[in-house]
Amino acid sequence: MNIKNIKPRKLLWGVSGCGRFAETSFIPAMSLVHKSKITALFSHEKNRAKSLADKFGIANFYNSYEEFLSSDIDCVYVSSSNNNHFEQVIKAAKAGKHILCEKPLALTSAQALEMVKVCEDNNVQLAVNYVHRFHPLVVKAKEIIKSRMIGKLVNINLSFNVDYPPGGNFRFTKSLSGGGALRDIGTHMIDLLRFFGGEIENVQGTLDNIIYKSEVDDFAAALVKFKESGYGYFNVSFNNKRAFNRVEILGHQGAISIEKLIASRFVPTKLTILLEGEAKKAFRKRANKQVHLLKSIQDSFLKNETPMVTGMDGYINMLHMEELEIYGK
Repeated sequence: MNIKNIKPRKLLWGVSGCGRFAETSFIPAMSLVHKSKITALFSHEKNRAKSLADKFGIANFYNSYEEFLSSDIDCVYVSSSNNNHFEQVIKAAKAGKHILCEKPLALTSAQALEMVKVCEDNNVQLAVNYVHRFHPLVVKAKEIIKSRMIGKLVNINLSFNVDYPPGGNFRFTKSLSGGGALRDIGTHMIDLLRFFGGEIENVQGTLDNIIYKSEVDDFAAALVKFKESGYGYFNVSFNNKRAFNRVEILGHQGAISIEKLIASRFVPTKLTILLEGEAKKAFRKRANKQVHLLKSIQDSFLKNETPMVTGMDGYINMLHMEELEIYGK
């Protein structure tokens, strides 16, 4: 029976792609979401799928994507390498499954747009796993900006820097990933810029290989202009062993900083607010961003309603990454 015609009490999920993130973050997070259950795994390497199925007590595992889609699942989390996203999302949509796809949505904006259209044509929802939007303190910061408590927006500054040496991971093979630091973590920063500042009308920046000389970038930086007000800047890298990864939002009458959000797990995030004529305020909150995203996506899928972060968001973010790649050459 197709999910479009029923409202199940519990969503049955299939996970396509059994990489490290699925193992250490997504599958454990799903165990904390009460109206959802993972019942099937897919991997091109059947032994890998079996290993994770055994580890987490998941009933079914496959190395045939068609058999995986034919199993008793309502929706699919696409966690495979980037070059597989397009085909797997298209097939899942045509099978009537709602889809949560890992970022970036596709290898190209043309692929991403087609994915969005096919999902619309098949009346299924398509969401992208942009987890940072869902932290409660990020949501609070968005409310502060929207209320104009800090005045007219002037600038947003984001940094996401980690040490990720080249190796056997698919991210360092351009045909599989589409690119390096920009495609992998820069896409999160573009999404946060749009979440806080609105749509972007201009992108300038650069990509480089400063430390690790692989076929993909280990550094990217961009300056963007928002359509409504102000500017945004981000830098990302795979080449930094220790970094101050943070969010800084500057308005005419105040400022916001968010620390321990980016590249941090299992520690409280800190939101600091500076307002003209008031004492500094600070708030700390520990939250599992993946769980918050899954609860939101779950509600959207159960009701067949547009999720908070959509396939169109994934498409727009792809467009901006392509702009930056062209500009940064």
